[in-house]
Amino acid sequence: MSVHQLLSQFQATGLESSFHGRHIQPQIMADLDGSNWGLDAYIARGGYAALRKILGKDGGEGLTQDQVIATVKESGLRGRGGAGFPTGLKWSFMPRQFPGQKYLVCNSDEGEPGTCKDRDIMQFNPHAVIEGMAIAAFAMGINVGYNYIHGEIFQTYERFEEALEQARAAGLLGPNIMGSSFSFELHASHGFGAYICGEETALLESLEGKKGQPRFKPPFPASFGLYGKPTTINNTETFAAVPWIIRNGGAAYLACGKPNNGGTKIFSVSGDVERPGNYEIPMGTPFSTLLELAGGVRTGRQLKAVIPGGSSAPVLPASIMMDVTMDYDSIAKAGSMLGSGAVIVMDDSRCMVKALQRLSYFYSHESCGQCTPCREGTGWLWRMVDRIENGQGRASDLDMLDSVAGDIMGRTICALGDAAAMPVRGMLKHFRDEFVYHVEHKTCVVGAYV
Repeated sequence: MSVHQLLSQFQATGLESSFHGRHIQPQIMADLDGSNWGLDAYIARGGYAALRKILGKDGGEGLTQDQVIATVKESGLRGRGGAGFPTGLKWSFMPRQFPGQKYLVCNSDEGEPGTCKDRDIMQFNPHAVIEGMAIAAFAMGINVGYNYIHGEIFQTYERFEEALEQARAAGLLGPNIMGSSFSFELHASHGFGAYICGEETALLESLEGKKGQPRFKPPFPASFGLYGKPTTINNTETFAAVPWIIRNGGAAYLACGKPNNGGTKIFSVSGDVERPGNYEIPMGTPFSTLLELAGGVRTGRQLKAVIPGGSSAPVLPASIMMDVTMDYDSIAKAGSMLGSGAVIVMDDSRCMVKALQRLSYFYSHESCGQCTPCREGTGWLWRMVDRIENGQGRASDLDMLDSVAGDIMGRTICALGDAAAMPVRGMLKHFRDEFVYHVEHKTCVVGAYV
């Protein structure tokens, strides 16, 4: 089975399918064989019906801006990029009566290690993102939008540009959409692969043609965003979920998940599993079920640890992770974050010191250098972990690692400092014995890293 088929393991195009007693309809990844990404196929499976509905082009009266926002609030949809902020509430912050230009931005700068969902949404279902952005623009009174796409997925950028041309040619973007008074133009912007541009204000700086560095907040983008104008930013997966919500209602989407965690979520499962890939499952699904869908831990090995929300999330040992459900609240209660939905599975052959060495190097390399605690601290963390991994660690290094990580957290303009510190503190909390063994024996307790 291909990775793209795995994206919708238990959802069939146009049909309902049962998942642990609940009926789940296709939502984001409805058709993934690679050939049906275009406009005609999207319309055939219900695409742009939600946009027609709000504009009153389906025989109904249409929806008001307030009704659209209320529906999204009712759905319990939370931002799928990592922060998990309620989407409808964010939309309500936009000053709809602002007399000047306003902007809508899609954050497709998917750079979190372990995450590969947004690129597949844009590759195989790009019109869901376009329709979702058009609906959001209608709800907030916006007529210009941008999709900022990660610099290392140029093929996906080209696919999205093709989809934009199809939508424009069909009158689904541009002036007076479907003969209505609503106009919305959407552009794709190609980034250059900087991890820091996944932070929303660094993304805005890059869109403006400047160096991608985070801005001080406040002011927040809702009041001072792109080109200094009010701007709303959401993740790719968030926008792609909106058309289903409008077609079927907020209550139906909420029922797919659990209270405060509505709908489905795509999880990118990688590491030591038999079938790595993207899986769209209801929020609140037990981790054990997701692991089973991914074929379980690779043959002959036992589950050791899981990073549940991308490399910046604190690691959890198997003893905790097997009792967790995949939603924001459950994972937070367990001591980690759902984050971007990147589930990194590690079996009992994995050295946690080696894993942290690689993670620390990444964050040191990707720091933009604007904040001293992050610029200096991430490099310091990496050098200490690298020293321990290479048999030169000192007993004092462990307390120093924890101290430096603590001094970085909460002292930077953006969350990259926290992203570098949390893996360190999580590893020391749950796997300190491995670090002690490295320091005392100058070798790894689990033997060769395979």
